[in-house]
Amino acid sequence: MNTMFANFWMWLFLLTLHVLEAGVFAVNSKRFNILYLIADDLRPTLGCYSDPVVRSPNIDQLASVSTVFHNAYAQQAVCGPSRVSFLTSRRPDTTKLYDFNSYWRVHAGNYTTLPQYFKSNGYTTLSVGKVFHPGIASNHSDDYPYSWTVPPYHPPSFKYEKRKVCRDKDGTLHSNLLCAVDVSEMPLGTLPDIENTAEAVRLLESMKDSHNPFFLAVGFYKPHIPFRIPREYLKLYPIESMRLAPDPDVPKKLPNVAYNPWTDIRKREDVQALNLSFPYGPVPKDFQLQIRQHYFAAVSYVDAQVGTILQALDDFGLAKNTIVVFSSDHGWSLGEHGEWAKYSNFDVATRVPLIVYKPGVTSPFPRPGEKTFPFIDVFQGTREQFGKGRGVESVVELVDVFPTLSNLAGLRPVHHCPPSSFKIELCTEGSNLAHLIRYSERELNREAYSYSQYPRPSDSIQENSDLPDLADIRIMGYSIRSSDYRYTLWVGFDPVRCQPNMTDIHAGEMYLLAEDPGEDNNVFDEFAQASVLCKLGVLPSWTESLKHHVMYLSSGLKSKGML
Repeated sequence: MNTMFANFWMWLFLLTLHVLEAGVFAVNSKRFNILYLIADDLRPTLGCYSDPVVRSPNIDQLASVSTVFHNAYAQQAVCGPSRVSFLTSRRPDTTKLYDFNSYWRVHAGNYTTLPQYFKSNGYTTLSVGKVFHPGIASNHSDDYPYSWTVPPYHPPSFKYEKRKVCRDKDGTLHSNLLCAVDVSEMPLGTLPDIENTAEAVRLLESMKDSHNPFFLAVGFYKPHIPFRIPREYLKLYPIESMRLAPDPDVPKKLPNVAYNPWTDIRKREDVQALNLSFPYGPVPKDFQLQIRQHYFAAVSYVDAQVGTILQALDDFGLAKNTIVVFSSDHGWSLGEHGEWAKYSNFDVATRVPLIVYKPGVTSPFPRPGEKTFPFIDVFQGTREQFGKGRGVESVVELVDVFPTLSNLAGLRPVHHCPPSSFKIELCTEGSNLAHLIRYSERELNREAYSYSQYPRPSDSIQENSDLPDLADIRIMGYSIRSSDYRYTLWVGFDPVRCQPNMTDIHAGEMYLLAEDPGEDNNVFDEFAQASVLCKLGVLPSWTESLKHHVMYLSSGLKSKGML
């Protein structure tokens, strides 16, 4: 009898174990979907990044169950080059794209993209809005069919984005920078990001019962200029509560080659009416406050679109098996250093939000019926309080997204590129950050660096300084950012071979972030070691060269008690 009972309990134990194993296998065999949300020109002006002004409850809610990278940087602060860079995980000197006028597969190498890699692994890959930069930079096709299963979606109302649709006080229509509108009065009665959101929700619903996992990238057009946004979002930011940038003046020691004259801003009709001098302006203070007001309002508008899409993820039962990434292509200056827009190597232009959610990893799996992302209406008047999520303070880069997402989704590892990788289709120039998502950051990695760069046509400030064509580039500003400093070296550049001459130093910048977080006091000229820097400039890679430059300068700073 005892033997019979023992056999029964052993049989019950084995049955239970089999059921549990089957359940685990069923969960693990269902591959994670990917939802990649990309804002345009968004710096980390978000509540989850401790911004005291901007109201972004839906993104903050996402951050509360995610890993939040507080020091993530783009590789070039302009749309086309940055997007090709992070979607291929190659730096601009490898994609050879510094403007909008070439297609990397023809001009540089046949590099595999992030969505293409997922597509090759059985994913249905879908694109909505501005993911790749449109035009030559993505072969006038958003890299379809290489990257996408079906042709990418572009909202019909986007064709009116640069038209004269901004109504002035006298009722006349203009092409303005500041363009808060009544949506019902717009052509087609809508706006591009509203259409993007509706399409993204439709695609999520169409994929909810699919046997194939999906990779859905949604590229919002805002807060990119013009600030054509629903007028009601301005109410969140009364003009009397707006403040100027903390450092609105051009730094005295800023080299001319480093300055961004914000040419695209000047082309807008309302800015032209200000009769600003070139290149420094300045913009009148009351107009500066309006720019900042409209930018913040545009961020809240994007937040509402993000919230609608995330709620759909919940409603369709997809939040439990979808990895969500929220980021941007680069930042945007809001009057810091007397600059507007992007087009520089400063933190305000290169730093981006980077938020990664993986159910069961960054937060527990939602319980049956539990909502992870209920929509939050920013106009309800209450400020929602969320946890900060799992924060990472170490410096990371957008080229890291490709290998990180691949790892989180369980795909084969993407190997690091060799020094010359033009003929290698699949490799990464970034790092896999999955360990920082699976486990809490134990300590700040002071040996982590980000690398950014920006081209210039001349040492002097010109009309095309912001966005020179490749043939006109004569100088490249290579910048390295650590947790302690930003160091930028402006050197000669050969646009034919797309190669820098690291010994041809035109100017330099060095900012000690502990005492100068706004990057306003350039201490580069306090060091007279140009001959040594020239010797260091013969190293094979500019990234390695800059690291050695910094090591040398750091030793000088430490000897003077400055670091």
